[in-house]
Amino acid sequence: MNDAPHPPDRTDDELALLDITLLLRYGLAAEPGGLRTALFGDGAAAAAVLLDRLGTEPRSVAFLADTVRAGGLARAADLPEPLPRREAAALVREWLRTCTELAGGPAVDDSAATWLRAVATIIELKQLTRARGRSS
Repeated sequence: MNDAPHPPDRTDDELALLDITLLLRYGLAAEPGGLRTALFGDGAAAAAVLLDRLGTEPRSVAFLADTVRAGGLARAADLPEPLPRREAAALVREWLRTCTELAGGPAVDDSAATWLRAVATIIELKQLTRARGRSS
């Protein structure tokens, strides 16, 4: 049995208030541990909440993840429209630019792509859950 304290569950509204830019800055290039866990846990969930609220399709975020993996963060940050909707594109561009400041090379590019893929998965799960709720 694990006796480690479990952080309280956060609501979507609480997640939406998290500073994702800060989580990316300190968690993306971090060694495995608390900062990295926060980024890939609450940070990915928070990003998914924000992008989902902006009507972002998970496949768009997954495509961006593939673009980051193939061409790197710098190239993705320079995309005129990294996501189809203007508000989502501006938000994600800010995140990408923060990541490019880390100068971590291919390892950080790969971690960012993995994080974006996690965000896409969470958006998809949120949408599937809503769809099931409507069909009941």
